[in-house]
Amino acid sequence: MTLKIALLAGTTLMIAGPAFAQDAPSVSVSDSASALAGQGPDVIVTAPFRQSETDVLSGTSVVSGEELTRDLKPTIGETLAKQPGVSATSFGPSASRPILRGFQGERVRVLTDGIGSIDVSNTSVDHAVIIDPLLAERIEVLRGPSALLFGSSAVGGVVNVIDTRIPRAVPAKGYRLDGIATYGSAANERSAGMAGDVAIGEHLVLHADGSWSKSDDLRIGGYALTEQRRQEAIATSKLPPAAPEPGEDPIDYAANAAIRGKLPNTAARTWTAGVGASIITDTGSLGVSYSHYDSLYGVPIRYATLPDQGQEAPRLDIVQNRFDLRAEVNTGGGFLDKIRLRAGHATYRHFELEPDGAIGTAFYNNGTEARLELVQAKRGAWVGASGVQYFNRVFNVVGDEAFLPKNETNQIGFFTLQQLDLGAFKAEGGLRYEVTDVAARTPLGDERFFAGQRHFGALSGSIGASYGISDAVRIGLNFSRTERAPSAEELFANGAHAGTQAYELGNPNFRLEKSWGLEGTLHAHGNGYSFDASAYYNRFTNYIAETQVAQSVCEAAAAPSGRTVEFPCFQSIQTDAVYYGVEAEASVLLAKVGGYKINVDALGDYVHASIVDQGPLPRIPPMRVLGGVEAQGDRLNGRIEVERVFRQNRIAAFETPTNAYTMVNASVGIAPFGKASKTTLTISANNIFDVNARRAASFLKDFAPLAGRDIRATLRFGL
Repeated sequence: MTLKIALLAGTTLMIAGPAFAQDAPSVSVSDSASALAGQGPDVIVTAPFRQSETDVLSGTSVVSGEELTRDLKPTIGETLAKQPGVSATSFGPSASRPILRGFQGERVRVLTDGIGSIDVSNTSVDHAVIIDPLLAERIEVLRGPSALLFGSSAVGGVVNVIDTRIPRAVPAKGYRLDGIATYGSAANERSAGMAGDVAIGEHLVLHADGSWSKSDDLRIGGYALTEQRRQEAIATSKLPPAAPEPGEDPIDYAANAAIRGKLPNTAARTWTAGVGASIITDTGSLGVSYSHYDSLYGVPIRYATLPDQGQEAPRLDIVQNRFDLRAEVNTGGGFLDKIRLRAGHATYRHFELEPDGAIGTAFYNNGTEARLELVQAKRGAWVGASGVQYFNRVFNVVGDEAFLPKNETNQIGFFTLQQLDLGAFKAEGGLRYEVTDVAARTPLGDERFFAGQRHFGALSGSIGASYGISDAVRIGLNFSRTERAPSAEELFANGAHAGTQAYELGNPNFRLEKSWGLEGTLHAHGNGYSFDASAYYNRFTNYIAETQVAQSVCEAAAAPSGRTVEFPCFQSIQTDAVYYGVEAEASVLLAKVGGYKINVDALGDYVHASIVDQGPLPRIPPMRVLGGVEAQGDRLNGRIEVERVFRQNRIAAFETPTNAYTMVNASVGIAPFGKASKTTLTISANNIFDVNARRAASFLKDFAPLAGRDIRATLRFGL
């Protein structure tokens, strides 16, 4: 590619405030390390240079400290589900990926310390994100075009989970130890995690961590099936029974309709272990780590309710081994201020197990991701960062129910982010140029899958500005143009997937997905109050949507190989689409009473997504509001909140409406040794009134509701 294009590539990230996690450059505490320590809560760690949350020109959320402890769940999706603009895929209690502004899958990147999770959670909603929330120190959510710094697949946003596996700073006391233990009643969940650092001499820091969790089948607040599905199953049970397939038991439709109280096949167990080391000096740092992840969990069953439907109860056995590297050099001035390198490589496999324990389908994924950033020295009002990012993935699905051929994706992206800070007026601009090669091969004579090789060049850019009306109020406007290459799954899928219990069908002729975006922001932070809001509009051409279609479509695709179609047919199509919405959160200090601060807070979000001239896109979260009252003291905090999720009637073909629900939650946080201590006990009651709630964005919402009443106790401690 020409030098001109490479230079242009650097401008996608200007309006993007976020880049990858900052590192500790020396023995002294860096911006990122101080933010993790709670000394700089408004500093966005996922940024190429120091930037506060109020200066980022798109929706941003930071979850850490007591809020992270209170909202902690077994999955990243459920942990973040109370943030503005965030929902979750909710494919059972063990596989729930974040949804940002209605976008999921290939349009949301989930990172660990600035590098992708290197799993297959983007491939299908039944695949877990290989990040353990127990070990998270801080989670940052970046919504909108600013997230394009991490790749064109981040058009919906980025979730960056920041841990301490590669130490950022020398512990002040020469050592650091943090632990957590949690019990949740809804699934009899027992979990614990621990992480520690020790300094060897003045510059070497060693790290070790581990976690363990185990849970039973999830308790729910009513029937597993919605009323419509229950009535279908009851009606089917009265028909003359059909002969079962050879080796299969007949389906008891009446029993399906009667399931309540517990969600079968949702038990899980997970353990992780990791070690790391860093050399930290006055001029930079170099760190490496190794981690192991091992999990076995069940997937909620899409129960058969109509004649001739199949149903399975798969469990997923997952193992990932991962190596990471992070380096930073302080150049001492000149044109560059810092040079940063972040890289990760992982081997991943999971087996989808049959009820008898046999391996039905095996998934293998080897992935490597690396990014090099050159951070410019500040020149008056001008600061910036540029870099290159590399990504490789070799993905293979093996077994009778494999829905995808072996494929390889290679991607390289060049980016730059530039910022001008004139005080009241700030401007940002960025470019990213990305080259993607996707290849799939099938054995000679195998007609099950699509095959071929595609090459894409995608150019994305954004430009925006903000203006400080006063010291407390800042408004911003951001404009973006993005392009995204289709994934291997969107191009080449053609087969039944037992995990999602769906026949998935792609299209090898897909073109680049393109969009125009506009976003306005408002930040108001003053003594005793804060308010943050975003409004956005995105119009797509060649938008790739997976939607349920008539069975005959998949039957035609399956016919050449002689396969049958027993699951619902989901086909990826390209069309024009429009997303727009708003999100806002506010907090007000009402009073100070007897050493306690009484705060009232609220958030709300709404997204409207449609295929142009056709109708709604599927699985879009409805409008939601959440309000809370919190009393904050040095040793005791108390909170009660009410969340109202409205009915979703804007549905695509083959979808069903999703009922509204209201959840009431409460929590008490105790710091027995004072606010400065790391020892806290948090007791929370979630879904106090045992509501039978379902997320409209879930593929399984008609068959698998959210958790019922859940009493949780979480103990954190540290030395």
